[in-house]
Amino acid sequence: MPALTDPYFSKSVTFICTHNQDGAMGVVINRPTDITYDTLFEKINVELFNNMVAQHPVLRGGPVQPERGFVLHMPDGEWDSSITIAETTALTTSKDILEAVAIGAGPEKMLLTLGYAGWTPGQLEQEVAQNSWLSVKAKDVESLHKILYDTHNDEKLNATMALLGVDPAMLSDVAGHA
Repeated sequence: MPALTDPYFSKSVTFICTHNQDGAMGVVINRPTDITYDTLFEKINVELFNNMVAQHPVLRGGPVQPERGFVLHMPDGEWDSSITIAETTALTTSKDILEAVAIGAGPEKMLLTLGYAGWTPGQLEQEVAQNSWLSVKAKDVESLHKILYDTHNDEKLNATMALLGVDPAMLSDVAGHA
């Protein structure tokens, strides 16, 4: 929301991966870094043979553990450390998925992020109540995957808001209370 002044999260789209009594965890899906897949793979000593992804930007997934990689992908394949999210998406943190991507055997569609966003118990709910975040649920798997994997990073905010029929330019940074 416009009221969120934290420069890290301003105009960000964050995909919530887990939300329970222990807090919430998600990855920002619209903040590219200057790092491309080929640069990252070189740094982790994995030879990238898959030239189709070499120039894809790695995303800035959040301020927590920015040195750690998180792969958001369609839930295909068996990886060492994955969680499935609502049966339509998976999050993997193990290197084996990157080794598969390097040879063209990884997930068909994916986002690679560095770091994640985390909230303590009740923190995200408090931020939503303070008008810091707008929560949007994809109407179906196809719309979710289109935004995650097929929409350019610069357009993900508008595409996400469009699910609610909202133009981000029409939002106010002041919350009303009746």
